[in-house]
Amino acid sequence: MNSILKKIGPAIIVTAVVLGPGSILTSSRVGASFGLVGLPVIAMAALLMIAMVALAARLGVAYEGSLCSELASRLGRPVAVAIGLTLFTLVALFQSSNNLALIGGMEPLMGESTLSLFARSVILVVVNIAVVAILYLAQNLYNVVEKLMKLLVAIMILAFLANFLVVFASPRSFEMYSVQGSLDWLPLLGMVGTTFSVGGAFYQAYLVKQKGWCLQDAQKSLTDSVLSISILGGITAIILLTAWRTFYGNPAAPALGSVSDVARQLEPLFGAWAKVIFCAGILAGGLSSFLVNALIGGTVMSDSVGKGSSLSDGWPRHLTTVALLIGMAVALGSLMSEGSVVHLITFAQALTVLGIPVLALALIYLGTRSDLSEHAKPPKWVLTLTIVGFAVACVLASITAKTVYQKVFPNEESISLAISHSGV
Repeated sequence: MNSILKKIGPAIIVTAVVLGPGSILTSSRVGASFGLVGLPVIAMAALLMIAMVALAARLGVAYEGSLCSELASRLGRPVAVAIGLTLFTLVALFQSSNNLALIGGMEPLMGESTLSLFARSVILVVVNIAVVAILYLAQNLYNVVEKLMKLLVAIMILAFLANFLVVFASPRSFEMYSVQGSLDWLPLLGMVGTTFSVGGAFYQAYLVKQKGWCLQDAQKSLTDSVLSISILGGITAIILLTAWRTFYGNPAAPALGSVSDVARQLEPLFGAWAKVIFCAGILAGGLSSFLVNALIGGTVMSDSVGKGSSLSDGWPRHLTTVALLIGMAVALGSLMSEGSVVHLITFAQALTVLGIPVLALALIYLGTRSDLSEHAKPPKWVLTLTIVGFAVACVLASITAKTVYQKVFPNEESISLAISHSGV
């Protein structure tokens, strides 16, 4: 076990950030709504994520400069800025889900089904101010983050695996019936987006440089990518299976419209403490990914405009603060107009799929340059899967765009009919 832990490095940070509260809630909803259909989806997304992370890691150790600086030198600064803005926007959306999950985790712990808007706003403002303070005061930020992420992932493995074993060792308390009616596909798209997160993979190239790895550590970076992302897929599958066993086909199952509803999946192991333990996990996941997620957008955005990419530089920290504030503002705006925190989280996770193709294409471009030596080039299977991932990302983006459009404009048929009659 100790030898395995030593092989896990920067990619565990990507795993911990991707496997945040949104991923936990979304995979629970998929298990409850789609059942075992979600398992092959997880396997596919995890495999594509392994390839993306491995490619980014190889680029990080192979190129002398950072990703955006390399893109700027080859394609021009505007292209690098476009990449930075794309990832920064995705991070801001993802950060809003972390804010929402924080509220969703605190409400049941405080004995409230729904806190007032004022109380929610105060909590988010205080937490974000605290995270900004840590951002500017912390020393050796990378080493601290890597150790904390390893601890967090270990806790999640033990908690969800123990609950999984208890749930499957116990007989069903109901006779399962077939789930009928139309299904909401957003949770499934959201689960793919949180597992196959090219934004997180893109940041792996920066993490390996912060770790101090070079081309001689290429095999080490590949092993790290495979092990860490396999853990991501495994935990996601365990959560999905637990929700399937507990909720799928259960006529008495809740609608999973709140964190309290999802927390019921822990009742077989923890009984009355289920809600408290699950919500504490949501809080831990949300707080742990708060800073690192924003760092992804801040670091890449700073690098794209030529202001540095090291965690010790000033501009990455300044732009990370901007990402934190935008995420908080989006979350506050969402809370003013929506009631269900879980729905908002899964909606935000699904939206992150839209920017994946651009980031994937940038990685493929840098990974196929002729100026890379044979020793520095990524393995063929990594490039092949990455290209497949790019194609999948394009399909996902199209489906997500259509789904979100239908959510915003429910009368799409009448609108389309009017357009067709107008001769446009």
